[in-house]
Amino acid sequence: MLTSPLSSSPSGRRPGRGAFVILFLFLALFMGALGAIGGLWLVATTDLGDRLGLGEGQVLDLGVTKTERLVLEESSAVIDASETVSLAVVSISTTRNVLDFFGRTVEQTGGGTGFILTSDGLIVTNKHVVADEATYTVFTSDGRDFPATVLARDPLNDLAVLKVEASGLPVVELGSSAELRIGQYVIAIGNALGEFSNTVTLGVVSAKERQIVASGGGGISESLSGLIQTDAAINPGNSGGPLVNLAGQVVGINTAVAGGAENIGFAIPIDVIKRAIDSVRETGQIKRPMLGIRYVPITKELARSNQLPSDHGAWVLPGDTRAEVAVIPGSPADRAGIKENDIVTAMDGKLIDENHPLLSRLAEYVPGDTVTLTVLSGGQERQVDVTLDELES
Repeated sequence: MLTSPLSSSPSGRRPGRGAFVILFLFLALFMGALGAIGGLWLVATTDLGDRLGLGEGQVLDLGVTKTERLVLEESSAVIDASETVSLAVVSISTTRNVLDFFGRTVEQTGGGTGFILTSDGLIVTNKHVVADEATYTVFTSDGRDFPATVLARDPLNDLAVLKVEASGLPVVELGSSAELRIGQYVIAIGNALGEFSNTVTLGVVSAKERQIVASGGGGISESLSGLIQTDAAINPGNSGGPLVNLAGQVVGINTAVAGGAENIGFAIPIDVIKRAIDSVRETGQIKRPMLGIRYVPITKELARSNQLPSDHGAWVLPGDTRAEVAVIPGSPADRAGIKENDIVTAMDGKLIDENHPLLSRLAEYVPGDTVTLTVLSGGQERQVDVTLDELES
């Protein structure tokens, strides 16, 4: 008959295996207790790094790779930046009365995003968010709402400045768009699709100094230059919201998205906004300089096909109608003797090209400034001093 191994050991001849198991468990518990006591003593009596033989500045390697550390650091930076900046991001609601198909007056609503620049209620958004005469309400991140007035609309960029009567509001910190690098991480924050406030999207700086023609409501379009291109998701709802670096500094204002394409968004550089804000503080409005020419940006292909004497610059040409003259009569350009078919190649020695169009160069100045233009006229290069006028809204 078969018996179990445990019951087959003769009693009284050698210790049972159960005794060994009990002894082993006792020793394990004893050593565990000694380890715990020793660990407590180590923490309580001296620096852990010294006990582990780590020198100054050294850290304990827990088996985390350099790549994993970088991901953890970047994730933490995104979270910190988003939480900090979101406090100063606002939703903007617009309400206006329009006539419906039957001639009845109905209320039409819209919206966008903005961000707070000063604790007493100076707010930046896109011009197209507040393009119509309407009633504006600003909703802050803490649930309050304030009636808002439009202080200024930028005649050159898709930018507007609003004001609410308040105090102690959280504000954003402004960074430098000039210091942005291609491939650098950026965060877009805004009222996504007009419904989801303070939505955060992450992307990179895809390019700088982009020029686009942006179309808004009512068939209105405008040319925008010097823009930041990013693959962070931008949509009509978060227009006017901040584009932020991982240090939590605003480096741009979300303004447009490429139609028919994914992950191609554009933002106005914050350095341009800084000049506009300074203008509002000093004069109560955004003042932009005016040269007084119509032109076509020259590309290498355009220069080759038209046998132009320069592969860069602004080619002074009239528009499609007789009223759209190449040089506006009485303008700074007219007074300086600039003519149709002239090519402006530089401003104060800075090239005008595809990456630095004339409008972008012009935005560096204010009305009343005198600039030196390099002009090609009849194949001859000359220097022309021009005093800039103010561009009317």
